[in-house]
Amino acid sequence: MRIMLVISNLLIPVTFALILLHGFLKKTNVYENFIEGAKDGLSVVVNILPTIIGLMVAVGILRASGALTLLAGLLAPAAKLIGFPEDVIPLVFMRLVSSSASTGLLLDIFKTYGPDSFVGRLTSVMMSCTETVFYTMSVYFMSVNITKTRYTLSGALLANFAGVAASVWITGYVFGR
Repeated sequence: MRIMLVISNLLIPVTFALILLHGFLKKTNVYENFIEGAKDGLSVVVNILPTIIGLMVAVGILRASGALTLLAGLLAPAAKLIGFPEDVIPLVFMRLVSSSASTGLLLDIFKTYGPDSFVGRLTSVMMSCTETVFYTMSVYFMSVNITKTRYTLSGALLANFAGVAASVWITGYVFGR
């Protein structure tokens, strides 16, 4: 375990040194390339900023309006039939939109049930098995001007559903109920 800590502590400085060494050996101006890349990055941020603001407003509206609570209440009977915890339903839907908002919901679940409970472990595994589909699609597709997404949304939603199902199975198998 100690070797892993040493490797993880040295990973970033060694990578940085290798980049500088590579630039020196290739006789390129690493600093100017860095500045040029930073300028390109800022222009991408400016282009996707309206999308990010729109998503943040949508998340705020979802949380403040009680829509997630209403949706959880509607889906609670079906969730009980399959043994899915009702309090995790809002997290499943928020995870599709925002990682930071879903982390806030995760912390609320930890406060209520504890991180070592079945629900706490389930939500931890689920956060690792799922993705912020709408955020990722909007930001990355906006940054490269993709307008026709074809099967991306349906495939991503299916993969997310599989991630939720896998997290329930994995948590139950590894930790039991």
